[in-house]
Amino acid sequence: MEIDSTAPVEVQAQEPVPEPETIQKRSRKRSITIFVVVSIINAALLVLLWTQLLTPAQNQTGANSNSGSSSIGDINSPLVGKAAPDFTLPVLAGTSKIHLADLKGKPVIVNFWASWCAPCNEEAPFLQKSWPRLQAQGVVFIGIDGPEKTSDAQKFLQKYGISYLNVQDTIDGSTAINYGVTGFPETVFINRDGVVVAKWVFPLTEQGLQLEMAKMAH
Repeated sequence: MEIDSTAPVEVQAQEPVPEPETIQKRSRKRSITIFVVVSIINAALLVLLWTQLLTPAQNQTGANSNSGSSSIGDINSPLVGKAAPDFTLPVLAGTSKIHLADLKGKPVIVNFWASWCAPCNEEAPFLQKSWPRLQAQGVVFIGIDGPEKTSDAQKFLQKYGISYLNVQDTIDGSTAINYGVTGFPETVFINRDGVVVAKWVFPLTEQGLQLEMAKMAH
């Protein structure tokens, strides 16, 4: 029996075998895809971890900041625990003089200021507002103006309607020096025994006033 060599031969359809270069390209693309996916996952995990670690720290910092804001002007002066340096100074709005030793037995607050001092100008309205309450508590409040023209100091008092006692330091600023004043304003708190119990630098605030007043009661 003869075989018809001219009859068509049925060939099964197949995917062509890829060339080695094509295999390498596909493998490379697959590797890049996997690397990108893994990198994204790792980055997301790192962000999540960083957020968890950072949040408590921020909350703690905020809490510490809030708790310390009321005492930021309270300093540990060498004067604390010692007798307040005595002084005798002329009253700005009058001809009399004030002798600190005569006030023993009363709590005294001494505020050092100057008319040219910007923070003093910011502080003045608060001090005047607080004065009636302090006066009702039996506190003696004395402002000590630094060496400057008396007229400038008096204009300052008039500008802010200051009604508590104010005196003027000596021309060489010896009172401020004796109290270790390094800048204006500074406020010193003296108890009934004439002992310094606290010193506040920067403009006095309500929180600072309450903090230092509590020390005067001890």
